[in-house]
Amino acid sequence: MGGILAIIIALFLGLAFAYLLLKYLNKQDSSHKLPHGNMGWPLIGETLSFLKPHRSNSLGNFLQEHCSRYGKVFKTHVFGYPTIISCDFELNMFILQNEGTMFPVDYPKVMHKILGKLALLLVTGNIHKKLRNTVISFVSASKSESNFLHYVETLALSSINNLDQKREQVSFYKEAKRFSINVMLKHLLNINPDEPLASKVLGNFENYIEGFVSLPINFPGTKYYKAVKARLRLSSIVHDIIKERRKGNMSPTEGGDLLNVILSKQNLSDDEMVSVALDLLFGGYETTAKLLSMIVYFLGGAPNALEKLKEEHQVIRKNKKENELLNWEDYKQMEFTQSVIYEAMRCGNVVKFLHRKAVQDVKFKEFVIPAGWKVLPVLSAGHFDPTLFDNPSEFNPFRWNDNWTIKKVAPFGGGPRLCPGADLAKVEIAFFLHHFVLNYRWRLKGEDHPLAFPYVEFTGGLLLDLEYIGHKL
Repeated sequence: MGGILAIIIALFLGLAFAYLLLKYLNKQDSSHKLPHGNMGWPLIGETLSFLKPHRSNSLGNFLQEHCSRYGKVFKTHVFGYPTIISCDFELNMFILQNEGTMFPVDYPKVMHKILGKLALLLVTGNIHKKLRNTVISFVSASKSESNFLHYVETLALSSINNLDQKREQVSFYKEAKRFSINVMLKHLLNINPDEPLASKVLGNFENYIEGFVSLPINFPGTKYYKAVKARLRLSSIVHDIIKERRKGNMSPTEGGDLLNVILSKQNLSDDEMVSVALDLLFGGYETTAKLLSMIVYFLGGAPNALEKLKEEHQVIRKNKKENELLNWEDYKQMEFTQSVIYEAMRCGNVVKFLHRKAVQDVKFKEFVIPAGWKVLPVLSAGHFDPTLFDNPSEFNPFRWNDNWTIKKVAPFGGGPRLCPGADLAKVEIAFFLHHFVLNYRWRLKGEDHPLAFPYVEFTGGLLLDLEYIGHKL
């Protein structure tokens, strides 16, 4: 009985302390000229409301209500810390451009164990520069490399042939994930899709990704525990491949995949090599699959855009010889395809917000962001800002005909952390779409839509009915 009483007293004191802390923070508002807002409940603040699932092609109720009540920049308490949330495009761009000075990355500690301490998302300073330069050099060399382009197209055709066998009910999101991970496994680690190791990697990646927004309970059976274990297994797989490469005495240029590129760099430790490989696998798998699925989803409700896309690819195909594969010059002609990709990123929001921290007091308009506070720039907010876009909720790739559109949106982030693998993702998607739109019509089954958890997911798998209309290469 005494133990229970002690627990109740401790809980009461904890809540009282949290209440007084929030009162103190609120008292600081006038002196720091903090934005208006609500600090929410003791301890948890407004975290649960902020993370409540909603359509990814919308702001969601939490942000809509808070922006309406407090303005585009407001204070709150999420992820255990007092936080400034910004839905202001101007401030968000300022934060991105000053990431290395005023607003360094500051992701929740629970993510560090899943991502690994050397993940590009987490590292800063010279380490970030070194790892990022490795990724950029690999991406730059890959973009126009004929072997990479041919493999992407060959795998796209294989994936589309696989769709043909399931026309009446295709889980497109599942197929998109299989396509994207197989491309990256081959190009990064020289693992073929039919190898048992490919299935093993895919299974671990599923557990890995599910842990990102799970409760940080490191206990057997929980999503967080499974994600941490999956990250360790994936690291072990890449470590083993590196060891085998070294035993084989392969020359740095032989094979042309990522591991040969990074093995040729003497300034990287084995752990850094593994981290770069997993970062690219994660980005290439997760972003590409989600973006490709969102494009198919949005095009299903945009017949004018779909027709324009078909016309562009019909012109490219007419200028090719029979059975001739696509090349870099063909890709550069896919201008409207790029508009479709950017518009799907704007509407679908693969990345909704970022984690940053103010290291000094920063004045923005009439407000001050205090040093030590977390800052969450919500990138998706600018995408739905009616002062920036006409009919912002409408999927309209034609808006990208205006060269100013790219200056009003950040589909792949910005500043020193602009997504380094964006170009590879765009090539993969463009080549897949080339054959998909020329060979099929499709209809969405059910009411499935991209849902933000806050990571984007199609809970129903994006089921499609397919109708074959063309001739595959």
